[in-house]
Parts: sequence; structure tokens; C-alpha cells
Amino acid sequence: QVQLVESGGGLVQAGGSLRLSCAASARTLTRYGVGWFRQAPGKEQEFVAAINWSGNSKDYADFVKGRFTISRNGVYNTVVYLQMDSLKPEDTAVYYCAATSVQSGSSRRDEYTYWGQGTQVTVSS
Repeated sequence: QVQLVESGGGLVQAGGSLRLSCAASARTLTRYGVGWFRQAPGKEQEFVAAINWSGNSKDYADFVKGRFTISRNGVYNTVVYLQMDSLKPEDTAVYYCAATSVQSGSSRRDEYTYWGQGTQVTVSS
């Protein structure tokens, strides 16, 4: 069982930055691909970014390219970050991290088995 806990959400003005963290129990994420998804009110959940198990391959949704950066760290690559810069009001959503046994990571939410509880990001105009 993989348990994921997100943190770092909050309220920020447009143009500002936030860094989200996704932490798992020791060594749990070592061989998993990890993704970030988001869900805005009244909208479907959508893919944001993914990173492979070693951290050297990343994928981004077009609407965050150049603004968001996914990375992983920790002794066993067990912490995954989402650095969000140049935030826009349309980035307002609950952000979820998820883990998949697909070690390369994936943009498909149905390939993710484990999910965190989500963290709220609100960007004011």
C-alpha cells in the first residue's frame, strides 16, 4: 500500500509561485512513476505533469509547459515536487499526486493506483 500526502497549496496572486510536495513513506515511491493531476470546480480531473521513477524523464500538459516543473528528491526519490510559476487564475484547482507502477510515468489517470487526498491551490486575479 502506497500512502501519499500532498502539501504546499494555498492562495496566491496571479503571477506568483507555489511549490507543491508529494511525500510517501520511506522507499515507497522508489520504483513508481508519479503524476500530478488537478480538478477545478465543475470540471473533470486533468493531467498536469508526470515524472519517471528515476527523475530523468518528465512530461507536461501543454497548458503548463514553461511554467511548471516536476522533480523528485529524497534519499530514495520519495518526495515529488511541482514547482508552479507564473500562476494564472485558471490554475485554481485541487491538485492531486498519484503513483503508478508504470515506471515511466503516464498522463492517463486510469494507470494510477495510489492517490493523495489533494491540496487546494487558489490563484486570485
